[in-house]
Amino acid sequence: MVRYAKEHKQETRQRIVETAGRRFKRDGIDGSGISTLMKDAGLTNGTFYAYFASKDELVATAVADQMRTQHANIVAQAAPGRAGLEQIVRWYFSTEQRDSIEDGCPNAALLDEIVRSTDPTRQAYTDGALVLIDGFAARLAPHDPPSARLKSLGLLGMLAGTLQLSRALTDRQLADELLEQGIRNALALLDAEQHN
Repeated sequence: MVRYAKEHKQETRQRIVETAGRRFKRDGIDGSGISTLMKDAGLTNGTFYAYFASKDELVATAVADQMRTQHANIVAQAAPGRAGLEQIVRWYFSTEQRDSIEDGCPNAALLDEIVRSTDPTRQAYTDGALVLIDGFAARLAPHDPPSARLKSLGLLGMLAGTLQLSRALTDRQLADELLEQGIRNALALLDAEQHN
């Protein structure tokens, strides 16, 4: 029997988590079976249980990973202050981000299913969302981030809801106009916060 190094096992587990996250965003959690997820990762079905006790455990892990990745790649990389928030908003409402569901935001792709998921999945999402909104709040009110936390949560809701609606529209021009309006709405919210 071949024994793999601890690093190999961790790398394989991470590959399963990352490919599952992409598949969940593209096809939905309920639309993604274990056999498809393992095929995406280049592994056999039987290998799944060496890494996860259940699909629910993988879902919670993948949601947490997707939220961490969004924070690390977008929010943490943005400039400080309002300029950073504007970067985030413009990225979020880009047509590329909208049209690449599997590489895009887990909020807009998975919220409707997370609501009906297990408590661990909902908690993984909540924890990730709080990290995102804390990143927003630190830019919105650098000297008192807790004061901007609820408004930052509202901004996240505005971002995710607008993106979901834009993705759902069949009229491409209207969908693009909605993204542009989303930018204006979000920037108006940010500017209103600066004057309060």
